[in-house]
Amino acid sequence: MSFAAPAEFQTRPDLTGTFGMSASTHWLASGTAQSVLERGGNAFDAATAAAFVLHVVEPHLNGPGGDLVAIASPVGKPPVVLMGQGPAPAAASITHMRRLGLHLVPAAGALAAAVPGAVDAWLLMLRDHGTWEPADVLEYAIGYAANGHVLSDRAAAVIGTVADLFFEHWPTSAALWMPDGRIPLPGSLFRNPAYAATLRRLVSAGRGHRSRYERIDAARTEWRSGSVAGEIDEFVRRPHRHSDGRDHRGVLRRSDMAAFSASWEEPVEFDFRGVTVLKSGPWGQGPVLLQALAILDEFGDTEIDPSTAVGAHNVLEALKLALADRDAYYGDGLDREHLEMLLSREYASIRRKEIGERASAEFRPGVCDIEPFLPPLVETASGAASGATGEPTVTVTGETRGDTCHIDVIDRWGNAVSATPSGGWLQSSPTIPGLGFALGTRLQMTWLDAASPSALCPGMRPRTTLTPTMLMRDGWAIAALGTPGGDQQDQWQLSYLLRTLVGGYTPQQAIDAPTLHTTSMPGSFWPRTWEPAGAVVEDRLGDRVIDELIARGHKVTRAGDWALGRLSAVTRDPVTGVLGGAANPRGAQGYAVGR
Repeated sequence: MSFAAPAEFQTRPDLTGTFGMSASTHWLASGTAQSVLERGGNAFDAATAAAFVLHVVEPHLNGPGGDLVAIASPVGKPPVVLMGQGPAPAAASITHMRRLGLHLVPAAGALAAAVPGAVDAWLLMLRDHGTWEPADVLEYAIGYAANGHVLSDRAAAVIGTVADLFFEHWPTSAALWMPDGRIPLPGSLFRNPAYAATLRRLVSAGRGHRSRYERIDAARTEWRSGSVAGEIDEFVRRPHRHSDGRDHRGVLRRSDMAAFSASWEEPVEFDFRGVTVLKSGPWGQGPVLLQALAILDEFGDTEIDPSTAVGAHNVLEALKLALADRDAYYGDGLDREHLEMLLSREYASIRRKEIGERASAEFRPGVCDIEPFLPPLVETASGAASGATGEPTVTVTGETRGDTCHIDVIDRWGNAVSATPSGGWLQSSPTIPGLGFALGTRLQMTWLDAASPSALCPGMRPRTTLTPTMLMRDGWAIAALGTPGGDQQDQWQLSYLLRTLVGGYTPQQAIDAPTLHTTSMPGSFWPRTWEPAGAVVEDRLGDRVIDELIARGHKVTRAGDWALGRLSAVTRDPVTGVLGGAANPRGAQGYAVGR
């Protein structure tokens, strides 16, 4: 083994089996996915059922009013990206925001809502690659919403953080999330009958249609242009408090929802150490991981071990370079030619030479054929930007960083899904009372500067941080993985991939291993600050390594022993067909199940 040996202690075993594996950020979602597999469904049925359960049991991390990016690998067909990131509404423009006196899109409130794409995307996956009826898939989520689920500690804590906002300004949220006017206790049984009724509406819309295909499309129509879209339109027209301390109306309309349809796209790929790594396009941050792998691929194995000082330094510096390119070039309009340039080994070789012995405190995009956008560089106090642990950092006004959940499924036939749903958090905007959920705030990731490749523009997708990963070899999916964590998602996945593909770690060993990330880039979430040379590490990395990073100029924040990341993964051995599963122990909420 060329890397430092993994710790002898493992928090959980690496699961193995031949029937199916499911892993996610919540045990109820993992159990739901596995239940679907046991009842004869495939990976796409299972992931869809689990995703709607995540709306119910992790409402502070995702919701039906949010968005989704997934990668699907159907056996015998090319892998595809499921695009569930809705665009900016027709009335969402820089001009409109400026007229309201805003210099950034608010972090909470319906003015920041993109078209919600998650529900339509999941139903599209079910239609095109699943086998189950929508009624059977949604049965699990309806049950948890109608009959109750045990509220997690973190969900209760988030409700407590924004309780005053709910009481004073968002009464519809208070009515749902604080029954009887009290903050719910962790471990209490919580119900959301309005969301159960919404899901039943989708099922009812399909009744009377002859084929499964038509029944699913009828549910999609009910969501996009029927009564659900109508209630959203009506509700957001009412002024309500936003995170800038003022009341605004939302601009999302039924016509925006009707115009959007989730879709399938070709993934972006990079070959690393005999494995093809698949990501979504530059409308998300996925190519950051590929750029970082390309830069690090030229180093020797011992120079990219994240458990050593030199390896951690090189990983952090490569990530800074890739993230600078993200902010300078990535966006909905970046063409394939320029993306291929950014992902080329020739470009990576040039960028690698910019990594020195000392930590860089500069914003350094590379030289491409197009003019780089230089975002405002507003510094934050050391450590202040380091709160993203895969659970949200939430303020009393609803501003959220470090959101999201994740799910991976692989079935006995080899079909695989890696999906990262997010947005529509209970704290992101007021609850729509007849629907039982809130809208997301993905537009906060756009800039109110037309020069930015991620500028706010009607009909254009905001650059999302949602970034699942699929690994392929010889036409088969050999791993599906991902993590919550906003800007940290690809960063934590990078350490995992280096440890499994180069270091010889098992998936659970790689998930358990201490990780790190840089904060030396403009954050994607409000207030969009950065910490030059900032590095956040788990204390288990060790004093010797941490001290050397400090000596190299990194501004290190110790996050605690078990604080960073909520990775999960499912795997398939391409030779034997044996399946595997692993999940994150941090927060004691994510689990893998399988047999």
